Amino acid sequence: MMNAPPIIQVRSLAKTYVVGRVRVAALEDVTLSVGEGRFVAISGASGSGKSTLLNLLGGLDTPSAGTIEVAGVLISAMDRDTLARYRRYQAGMIFQSFNLIPSRTALENVELPLVFSNVDKKERKRRSVELLEKVGLAHRAGHRPMELSGGEQQRVAVARALANNPRLLLADEPTGNLDSRTAREIVDLLAELNRSRNLTVVMVSHEESLVREYVQEVVRLRDGRVVGTERWA
Repeated sequence: MMNAPPIIQVRSLAKTYVVGRVRVAALEDVTLSVGEGRFVAISGASGSGKSTLLNLLGGLDTPSAGTIEVAGVLISAMDRDTLARYRRYQAGMIFQSFNLIPSRTALENVELPLVFSNVDKKERKRRSVELLEKVGLAHRAGHRPMELSGGEQQRVAVARALANNPRLLLADEPTGNLDSRTAREIVDLLAELNRSRNLTVVMVSHEESLVREYVQEVVRLRDGRVVGTERWA
């Protein structure tokens, strides 16, 4: 797996924000590659650029300079509509705050990406039930987020991210709002999805023990730059 062909190629990536009259460099000259089917962590202190990098990989933001290529396609050159299609079909995302719709059930939250993809109602339900079973929550399909624990909400978010069968799963601090036991369960789920589906997973995390136990490599950022990469599988 270490020599898997890259699904992600990032070259000389930079992102600068303007805050009032001040220019803030969130990322500077970042170059990295991620092999298909790898489980990779992005690690670093707060403010090091981890979430900015993940948002760029997910097409939620656009770079100030440099290129991002995913599965041979230059996403850094995409327009807004093309980026929306990329996010819908190629890159599933999960977040620290779950981002579930409070008024919808677990099943309806998982179905939502399929609604936007114009999948018919019967197939939407079949696929969503199957995904909730995969994350161990079929018995909670009719419950709304406020009726679920934090770990259960994150499992729903994982299922939703998988709805359109993406090649890439991006997780931004997915354990940040969870206790240590539940955090381990979520990362274990991501690792199992990585193994069973050959799904490429890129996870932002500052939890060194989980990173060491589960991922295959870690990219370390400091002040918006890559300062090291470790591989141990």
